[in-house]
Amino acid sequence: MAEDQLLIDKWVDQYINYLLVEKGLAAKTVQAYAGDLNAFQVFLNEQDIRSIGEADTTALLKYIIDMRNAGRGARTRARHLVALRGFYQFLTRLGVLQKNVAQTIDLPKSGLKLPDILNVSEIDDLLATPDRQTARGLRDAAMLELIYAAGLRVSELVDLPVTAVNLEAGFVRVMGKGSKERIVPIGSKAIACLLEYLRLSRPALVKNEPSHAFFVARAGKPMTRQGFWKLLRRYALKARIIKRITPHSLRHSFASHLLEGGADLRAVQVMLGHVDIATTQIYTHVAQKRLIEIHRKFHPRG
Repeated sequence: MAEDQLLIDKWVDQYINYLLVEKGLAAKTVQAYAGDLNAFQVFLNEQDIRSIGEADTTALLKYIIDMRNAGRGARTRARHLVALRGFYQFLTRLGVLQKNVAQTIDLPKSGLKLPDILNVSEIDDLLATPDRQTARGLRDAAMLELIYAAGLRVSELVDLPVTAVNLEAGFVRVMGKGSKERIVPIGSKAIACLLEYLRLSRPALVKNEPSHAFFVARAGKPMTRQGFWKLLRRYALKARIIKRITPHSLRHSFASHLLEGGADLRAVQVMLGHVDIATTQIYTHVAQKRLIEIHRKFHPRG
């Protein structure tokens, strides 16, 4: 391998270390960046580009175009370009490059993809489905109540420790992406269900085994993401919900219902744990779409 190519490897390694150590991004996020940058390095090798200085705007455009020709979607291409923008910005700040040439390339237009959400009636049907007279049913109800009440990611739900839940004050302390902590309030119905779970269900499931996890499976073992996916699918079918829903659908529903009810966008951003409000703004389109549907249905001239 050429010396200049090793130099590119060196800068990529430094950037990945910067994201992990200085920026404090989550390991999975850093792995995604590393994967995108490694793909870019493969492209540079194929183009016989041997130094980062040669990887100019023309080379970047060809990389994005080649991805499109290979059938990669606009969202995937946009993600790769975001990774490259960050990498080039890093090199610019270090003085390795004079300017961030990736910044001049527009993100591929993917169109707005509205997330699938449940309406309030469907949420009510779903939450009413678990049999709260059994230990597992009550646990399942508590998990469904909380993921919707707080807009949690499924990983945040299953990783939640007992110490992060304050039912007296009515909030949960969540460790989100990039090890960023946030505090999210929860409503009275979720609090009541969680209290019942702690009083009746969790002790029966733990069976005297020590566990720091708030939600437990057999013998005090933490619930898994796959386990929650399975129970969600089962209860969705039982509730006769025909939409294809995922745990993230409940998070989407949480945000959309808040905005439909008049919540401030920045407050929703904080509760979701989004660093950039642009990420949250997609839900305003969901809310607007819903309002348009309501107007057309109920307005005399709709």
